[in-house]
Amino acid sequence: MTLKVKYADFQQITRSRTLTGLIESRTDLDEVAIGLLVSVFPMGKPVRLLGVSLSTLNTEEEPQNPQMSLGL
Repeated sequence: MTLKVKYADFQQITRSRTLTGLIESRTDLDEVAIGLLVSVFPMGKPVRLLGVSLSTLNTEEEPQNPQMSLGL
């Protein structure tokens, strides 16, 4: 999950967190997003845009094509 903060002076910062398990509920999602937001408080200048994005979403129980390991 990534939080992007764009300030009124067009400076921007990002904060991200990699989760090791599945997010099972909206409450879990909210907790992670709020945790990222709390990490940038207090904000010393006006904010013009806040954004939260998710990446590398897993919608399957088990991968169809698991990655093969090298026998080293």
